Amino acid sequence: MSEYDVVVIGAGPGGYVCAIKSAQLGLKTAIIDKQWMGGVCLNVGCIPSKALLKNAEVAHTLRERGKEFGFSFENLTLDYSVAVKRSRQVSNRLVKGVEFLMRKNKIDVHMGAAHVTARDTVTVTAKDGSQAELKAKNIVVATGASVAVPRGWAVDGSAIVSYQEAILQEKLPKSAIVIGAGAIGVEFATVWNSYGVEVTVVEMLPRLVPLEDEEVSAELAKAFSKRKITVLTGHTVQSIQAVEGGVQVKVSGEQGEKTLQAEQALVAIGFRPNSRGIGLEELGVKLNERGAIEIDERMATNVPGIWAIGDVTAKLMLAHVGSAQGIVCAENIAGVETVTLNYEMMPRATYCQPQIASFGLTEAQAKERGHEVTVGRFPFQANGKALGLGEGSGWVKILTDARYGEILGAHMFGPEVTELLPELTLAQMMELTPHEIARNVHAHPTLSEVVMEAAHAASGQAIHI
Repeated sequence: MSEYDVVVIGAGPGGYVCAIKSAQLGLKTAIIDKQWMGGVCLNVGCIPSKALLKNAEVAHTLRERGKEFGFSFENLTLDYSVAVKRSRQVSNRLVKGVEFLMRKNKIDVHMGAAHVTARDTVTVTAKDGSQAELKAKNIVVATGASVAVPRGWAVDGSAIVSYQEAILQEKLPKSAIVIGAGAIGVEFATVWNSYGVEVTVVEMLPRLVPLEDEEVSAELAKAFSKRKITVLTGHTVQSIQAVEGGVQVKVSGEQGEKTLQAEQALVAIGFRPNSRGIGLEELGVKLNERGAIEIDERMATNVPGIWAIGDVTAKLMLAHVGSAQGIVCAENIAGVETVTLNYEMMPRATYCQPQIASFGLTEAQAKERGHEVTVGRFPFQANGKALGLGEGSGWVKILTDARYGEILGAHMFGPEVTELLPELTLAQMMELTPHEIARNVHAHPTLSEVVMEAAHAASGQAIHI
């Protein structure tokens, strides 16, 4: 039996970061995962999908914008399998990097299924059936989440797929129905459409990316229409089944029912926490109605010595949030100085084309909370770098409280806007106002100038519009 100060269950962005931080703080640490170092994110999620999106961007430019950039092809051939293979290379490189970090920080790695048998004991069952028992002063649950699939929806990995099958398949369907217009749904719609797949997006709620600011949703709808992606918002899926030659999806909306047919359907309606079946209920660890592990601001559960981070807590199912939780958790276990996370102000990024980036309150939420809202906005159409890239669509929108100048949130739609978030989230965290952002000199020509101009606009003094 091995004894540790910290045993982390789950080696995704939350778990492996927590393990590294724990080891750095002098705690003897082990990490367990039943399948992958790096978790879903590095292996079949955020990392390989970004590689595919880069290929898709190039494919879209070659197929649709050649005349604009002054090139043409008599017989353009796009090999999607090469894009998938490149995405696997990117993923594998980062996974090896995480494995190196485990060795560098002297973290013991146990591959197998974990079961918490006591408040201080975890049993690991390897694929060959062998078992190891680990004693731990602290157990951190970082088991992530799995695709939520309604009853009766038979994901078969062929006609009806989840993100995992979709990200690994080397052959594209000729037509596809994407069920769900959150980040995963709109990103896959972007990739497939870029390669010429006929795509229909079905969303139960009234707009695309329904958790984003309403103006962002409207802009994305325009962009998708321009790309000839069919969008059916306000439509509920009544049934989905594999049929000869593909899949049949029955949906209903204000205009009644309709039947959609395609070669493949992607189920992307959300995730459920992986909290069941690992021994937590038997120990009395509290789960909410969604099955998420309940934690306090320290990442502690109601059972002393058991902690939880990442998607399994359902605080905000984003890789960088899990990583931030992992660091805070390790610091609390070690008893060193730490911070309290503000989940509402966490950055959010969606990598469709154009990209979406946001944090904080939407304009509607700010008004509902009684704020007198000042909006600073600036379009990419007036930005030299964006025009040089041929990407003049979209804008940056900064929301502030009119009385104090406090930054309430920001919403961006346009080229590489996910890279523009840190300046704004740092400003909000350090209680800066748009005045300080505007006074910060931004290099020219850069996309970041749009943030500066939006900050100027928040005080009614935008320079270039």
